[in-house]
Amino acid sequence: MTQSKPTILIVDDEVRSLEALERNLADEFDVQIAENTAEAEQILADHWVQIILCDQRMPDKSGVEFLTEVREKWPDVIRIIISGYTDASDIITGLNEAGIYHYVTKPWHPEKLILTLRNAVSMFDLQRQNELLAIELRLSERAAQKKVTDGRQKLRRQYSFDDGIVRGRTSPMNAVCNTLSQVAPYDLSVLITGESGTGKELAARAIHYNSLRWNKSFAVQKCGSVPAEVLESELFGHRKGAVAGAVQDAAGLFERAFGGTVLLDEVCDLPPAFQVKLLRVLQDAEYRPVGSNQTRKLDVRVLVSSYKDLETEVREGRFRKDLYFRLAGVTVHLPSLRERREDIPLLANYLLKQAVSDFDKTVEGFSSEALSCMKRYCWPGNVREMQNEIERMLVMGEEDGILGADLLSPKVLMATSPETDDDLSILGAATGTLKERIEAIEVKILRESLIRHRWNKSKASRELGLSRVGLRGKLERYHLEKEDEGEEVTPMTAAK
Repeated sequence: MTQSKPTILIVDDEVRSLEALERNLADEFDVQIAENTAEAEQILADHWVQIILCDQRMPDKSGVEFLTEVREKWPDVIRIIISGYTDASDIITGLNEAGIYHYVTKPWHPEKLILTLRNAVSMFDLQRQNELLAIELRLSERAAQKKVTDGRQKLRRQYSFDDGIVRGRTSPMNAVCNTLSQVAPYDLSVLITGESGTGKELAARAIHYNSLRWNKSFAVQKCGSVPAEVLESELFGHRKGAVAGAVQDAAGLFERAFGGTVLLDEVCDLPPAFQVKLLRVLQDAEYRPVGSNQTRKLDVRVLVSSYKDLETEVREGRFRKDLYFRLAGVTVHLPSLRERREDIPLLANYLLKQAVSDFDKTVEGFSSEALSCMKRYCWPGNVREMQNEIERMLVMGEEDGILGADLLSPKVLMATSPETDDDLSILGAATGTLKERIEAIEVKILRESLIRHRWNKSKASRELGLSRVGLRGKLERYHLEKEDEGEEVTPMTAAK
């Protein structure tokens, strides 16, 4: 496929001049000729012309006058004047009014003229590319803006209180979600408390995406074990050279999240030196970057979370009372997973769906026995520990298979109830004879071995050093049997 020649329109009332130009330029350009401006306008209307080479002195109107009109109707065309008269006023008028690209004097040299026209073609192509790029950038900006808006809408749906937080009908999380939904629309400071892994950041995100600030940024700042000077720089920003290694100005989290929400995670571990500065910033609603003399307006909603009891921290002098009252506008406590036994199957299936997507594996679901073991375990690490456990089960399990209880960790298998935080807590029980305590441990060992061997009594008896008759006797004595034998698989559902 041959590339088409660029089109050039020559306008001149002298026929010989037209013929000479056409003869010299025809090899490299698609030459269109016009003896007057009327013919030239018709050619411009019928053809895609890149360059006009127009004589300055013509009977109907001057070249500058004609090219001024062309500039209004066909602004993309590169305009060149050719003339035997080098009148300075004509050149100035041509530059200012007609926007000419070049002024060619007669007599012209063929090679120089062709070089000028080549450069004019390059200029035309660059103009077109710049226009297309500008259009593309506008379209890209719209597409990027739509993508961001759609993403935020998706996040808003994901963190809705009705469908975004997994829980059962009688879960203690229902009361929590009700409180969160009530405070979310208002710019109140909220203190979210609970054990590690209970979902405090999830609750903070739910507040943000159900507030009037949902279409702005949500940012998290970890406060645990962070020096005061580092926290100040991270939140307030700094000027070049104000802190070690600062080779340029840097915006802080408060500036980057302007108009949005900031979660101060583990606020109970804030250094005492920084507590005073944070209190001042929250009271005055303004801050000063490190190394700067200018203050900036604070426009973020500040949420805080704590795994410690802040009232106790205040009483013992580790946390400022005035800062506590500033932060704890509303206090919301998240229950631990052992307080949400009803939610465990729902959460397990929800986390399994996420893990299946992340690891690109397919499974049918959990066995009922596996879910029963999960419900008995205390989950000291809460949802985060359950997530790790399920991901390990998925990796260790077979493709398209069932995640059975044999894939669970020994600590989960040997759990007797959610109330026992220690696998051997029965030993320290206040009641029960020595025989009863030993039998309780024996039950746990028997159950763990049988589940791990998928209730294959031969393998379990060999591992435990028992005969099959002896193992059968112990199972009958302790009333141990496989749970839910008639309902082997619990599909991956995520009721909310």
